[in-house]
Amino acid sequence: MKRRAVAIGVGLLLAYGILGFAAAFALASSSKAAATGTTSSTTEDTTTETTTTTTTSPPTTTPSPRPEPALIAPGVQVGNVLVGWLTPRLAAQKVERAFACPLQLVVSPTRRIEVTPRKLGARAQIEKAIRRARSARPGVVVSLDVDVSWNRIHTYVEELGRSLDRQPVDAKVVLRGLVPDVVPSADGRRLRRLKNALELRLALKTHVRDSIPLAFSVLRPKVTAAKLGPAIVIERGSNTLLFYKRETLDRTFRVATGQPAYPTPLGSFVIVVKERDPWWYPPPSPWAAGESPIPPGPGNPLGTRWMGLSAPDVGIHGTPDAASIGYSASHGCIRMHIPDAEWLFNHVTVGTPVFIVAR
Repeated sequence: MKRRAVAIGVGLLLAYGILGFAAAFALASSSKAAATGTTSSTTEDTTTETTTTTTTSPPTTTPSPRPEPALIAPGVQVGNVLVGWLTPRLAAQKVERAFACPLQLVVSPTRRIEVTPRKLGARAQIEKAIRRARSARPGVVVSLDVDVSWNRIHTYVEELGRSLDRQPVDAKVVLRGLVPDVVPSADGRRLRRLKNALELRLALKTHVRDSIPLAFSVLRPKVTAAKLGPAIVIERGSNTLLFYKRETLDRTFRVATGQPAYPTPLGSFVIVVKERDPWWYPPPSPWAAGESPIPPGPGNPLGTRWMGLSAPDVGIHGTPDAASIGYSASHGCIRMHIPDAEWLFNHVTVGTPVFIVAR
C-alpha cells in the first residue's frame, strides 16, 4: 500500500510538471507572436502564418491652456483713473488714453485752445504705475509720476503770448463826412508767461484736465474818449474854420487859406506846437528867398499866436492883414483875425486834431 501511494504521488508530480512546462511554452509563444506581429494557426496537416504590419503613431500632446492674467484688485486707481477689475494691459491703455487728453486753455468766453501733453513735452511713467497697481490692495490709489519739460512749456507759452498779446488802442477823432467822430479806446493785454507756465506744469503733474483760464495783464491806453478835447475842421474851398467840442459844432470862423500856387494841404493833422508872440522865420520856399526873420510886434505876419501843424511849415495863426480873410491868399497857412486866433489858442492843446477838406 505504501509503495502504491508513493507511485501515485510521483505520477501526479510528473503530470503537474508536464502541464506547467506546456503552459510556459504557450505563454512564451504568445509573447513572441505579439512582438513580431505574426499569428500562427495549426491544424493537423498544415500550419498557416499571417504577418500583420502595425504603424505606430507618435503620441499626441495637448497644449496646456495659457493662464489668465491676474486682474488688478477692485477699487485701485492709477492717478485719477479707476483700473480695478482690469487686466494690466487694459489698465495701461485706459491710463494712457486719460493722460493723452488735451488741456483746455480758456482765452475768452468764446475762444478756447487745446494743447496735448505730448506737445508740452510731458511723459507719464505708466508701466511703472501699472506694476505697482498689480500688487496693490483693494482701494489703493497708485501715484502716476509725470516727467515734464520746463523748456518745452516755456517755449509754448512764449509762442502763445506772441499770438494773443494785444497793444492798447488810444481813443481818437476821425472825420466821417464833414463831422468829427470819436473812436473809443480799447484796452490791451499781455499774457502772463510765468504764471501760465506754472499752471500748465501743475495740471500735467496732477493729471487735471479741467479748463484752465489764461491769465493776462491789462494794458491801459494813454488816451481815452474822456480825455479827448476839441477838433478843428477847415473847409479850404469856403475858407471856413469849424471848431467842434467832441461831435458838437461850437464855433465857426472865417479864415484865409493858401493861394492856388501855394495851396493849403488836405488831410488829417494835429497841432504840434503853440507859441505866443512868435517870431517869423522865412520858410525854405522861393517866395521867401532873401527875407529876414521878423520879431514879435505889430508888423509880424503871424500876429500874436502860432499853432503849428504836423504838415511842414503850415500852421494856424493871426494876421495883421485882415483884408485877406475869406480868400485864398496865404502861402499855405490858415490865417485868422488876431482876436479869433487868440481865442482858438486858448481852447486847443498840442495834439488837437485838425482836418483840412477841399469843400
